[in-house]
Amino acid sequence: MKKILILLLVVTAYSCKTAQSTTAKDNSDPSKYVKAISEKDLKKMLYTIASDEMEGRETGSKGQKKAGLYMIEQYKKSGISFPKGASDFYQPVPAAFMNAKRNQNLPDSENIWAYIEGTEKPNEVLVISAHYDHVGIKNGEVYNGADDDGSGTVALIEMAKAFAKAKKQGHGPKRSILFLHVTGEEHGLHGSRYYSENPLFPIANTIADINIDMIGRRDVEHSNTNNYVYVIGADRLSSDLHNAVVAQNEKYIKMDLDFKFNDPKDPNHFYERSDHYNFAKHGIPAVFFFNGVHEDYHGKGDEPQKIEYDALTKRTKLAFVVAWDLANRENRPVVDKK
Repeated sequence: MKKILILLLVVTAYSCKTAQSTTAKDNSDPSKYVKAISEKDLKKMLYTIASDEMEGRETGSKGQKKAGLYMIEQYKKSGISFPKGASDFYQPVPAAFMNAKRNQNLPDSENIWAYIEGTEKPNEVLVISAHYDHVGIKNGEVYNGADDDGSGTVALIEMAKAFAKAKKQGHGPKRSILFLHVTGEEHGLHGSRYYSENPLFPIANTIADINIDMIGRRDVEHSNTNNYVYVIGADRLSSDLHNAVVAQNEKYIKMDLDFKFNDPKDPNHFYERSDHYNFAKHGIPAVFFFNGVHEDYHGKGDEPQKIEYDALTKRTKLAFVVAWDLANRENRPVVDKK
């Protein structure tokens, strides 16, 4: 009788421990980790990424490479490594590839990638992308590209830090996440095109792309508020992706989602003009977060002191909660449109 009682106690204790373990891995609520996204840290990183020291981050330039080293340093500080299957943080993008269609005498460059492996479905990969190049130096003046796309660059790093914190505390994403900083966007989306044609992880295993390109300012259409973001492309291939963006925003962020530029007839064709497009054309659901064009777009006035850091932080948090949902939901977004 005593042996049976002891056995029952052991089984009960094990069951309780298992239940606690299961509860600890419940990733239904990102609230704790979205708070880890820091306006102070975003600002500090952006003042470095968009400093004169980086010489405008022209594709393949010394300044761009210096910015890349700084980005990698931030990942290493947070204990975030390069992807499985890669030998370092770089995916080389050859000059021959970038100059093949329209020769602009671009030198060799590189995409930069970081990675958090999924806990339950590691072979399924969510890509979060932003380009880290800009237009360099013109007539002796540095074009720092704080919004375009320093804002997206630092957003990726800060999101990765939040996911790394969650994983350290037992709430790692169920799917793997690839943080992909692409080169050559300003010259024709070259870095994302190179990755999509030479993926580290099979395209078939890539569940979606969240692309962030200019999220630190406001445009003239929203002169009275920065509590908005343009959402482009989410519903082009997947109702699931669109619904995820809307639902996560309503539940956690409550920002005005502007779908004006999502219209296929929009003359600006922003859907085809940033890096998500190179995933979408391969059938990967993709969403593009964007603040619209402002007076300093591709101008020398795109400086870090003009960034609205409250807006940058809120938009980064929106991308984070959408990424959290996609990485942790039971099923990947269904492609139900063509």
